[in-house]
Amino acid sequence: MEKNNYSRIVMTVFLMGAFFMILNETLLNIALHELMKDFGISRTTVQWMASGFMMIMGIVSPLSALIIQWFSTRRLFLGLVVIFTIGTLIAGSAVNFPMLLTGRMIQAIGTGLMIPLIMNAMLLLFDESIRGKVMGVFGFVIMFAPAIGPTLSGFIVDYLGWRWLFFIMVPFMIFTFIFAMLFLKNVGEVTRPKIDFLSVILSTVGVTGIIFSISKMGATEGGLFNPLIFVSMIVGIICVFFFIRRQYQLETPILDFRVLKYHNYTKGMIIFIIVIMAMFASEIVMPMYLQGPMGFSAKIAGLILLPGAILNGILSPFMGNLFDKFGPRKLVIPGLVLLLGVTFFYTTIHPGLSVLVFVVAYIVLMIGIAAIMMPASTNGLNALPKEKYPHGTAIFNVLQPIAGATGIAIFVGIVTGVQNMSIAQHSNVTKAVQDEAMTTGMHVAYYVALVLILIALVLAWTLTNASKEKNEKPEK
Repeated sequence: MEKNNYSRIVMTVFLMGAFFMILNETLLNIALHELMKDFGISRTTVQWMASGFMMIMGIVSPLSALIIQWFSTRRLFLGLVVIFTIGTLIAGSAVNFPMLLTGRMIQAIGTGLMIPLIMNAMLLLFDESIRGKVMGVFGFVIMFAPAIGPTLSGFIVDYLGWRWLFFIMVPFMIFTFIFAMLFLKNVGEVTRPKIDFLSVILSTVGVTGIIFSISKMGATEGGLFNPLIFVSMIVGIICVFFFIRRQYQLETPILDFRVLKYHNYTKGMIIFIIVIMAMFASEIVMPMYLQGPMGFSAKIAGLILLPGAILNGILSPFMGNLFDKFGPRKLVIPGLVLLLGVTFFYTTIHPGLSVLVFVVAYIVLMIGIAAIMMPASTNGLNALPKEKYPHGTAIFNVLQPIAGATGIAIFVGIVTGVQNMSIAQHSNVTKAVQDEAMTTGMHVAYYVALVLILIALVLAWTLTNASKEKNEKPEK
């Protein structure tokens, strides 16, 4: 009983910190339109508020398995709250876009390490028989928080201005710090494994090169064949290749890629990545479309997404319970079918559609995501032995920002590219022409998403219940 009470206290502290950090991921999506006007920047530049955030998360996530073993849970949690709060204050006080982006990236350091810290602690604290329920509660946070971000952002931007998207979070982070000081204790052991600095360098340069080139591809003349973009991509790929190779040679790797030998982990990870690509990209381009051709204010655009966000949060713990009872396939497959249907609908959208249609579509989208994300990732992590948990959570969190940045770059690049090509065919560019061009770009982007979701659906058919196979040896 004492252990259960302690686990609940730790869980409460973690969820408080995680909620506001993860909320921050999408809080700015509605405000991007305002930032473009205030700082006089383009759509492809302002997307760095999202892709730059994810780039930093991608840089720190490979190091999370090492950092978690070097610092006590309490010290690391408190430190991350402080780092995030400093970044929040810098961003809220920004006098130009580079300062704003700097604060945003400091925030990303805290978020990028907090998520694997929490996931690792939950895997250690809770037995597999109830892990789906626990991860479902965590799913409430990591899905509900970013889902309500656009809605909350719409009201704040309309009534207070975009700076309050940052300032309003500071008192909550101070409260979280005080609460953690009073109640948080340590989970797991501090082992302080040897640091391989060459691996750290290879990982940092590799992830930075890949995410930078992907994010800049759509905004730079020549795309991938631009010398800067091409070199960044090649250097990034080479560094990641040698980083992975070195991990297999080290006695104590920073990131143990042997977890990929567990087939349920690998399949769950791929499904997770595909859904992240589609979801993150959609959360960027859809608010732009709602405020562009649809002509809605930031507040209305946010309200359109609210019912789906609320339902997603409510369903996440429920889906966790169902996962404990029925395993992954009976949830992930229907979820992907719903996602497929909504994505197909998005290939037909046009400015004449009613608000209700967009609301219903987003509700169905979020139901599908609730049925996919936590069951797929929890089943994958359940396949791993205890000593591999930090590495399994770290790899998930490394690939999440890379997938998100890739999805954003691809979707924004497609929408912008198709829109520009369509506009170029007209000598008289009116608002109607611009709206029609962006609508065509949205259609093409979501056809690409359809292909990705079909791949995930094929993989979902091959998933098995990892908990029942826990004693199996890794595949050769």
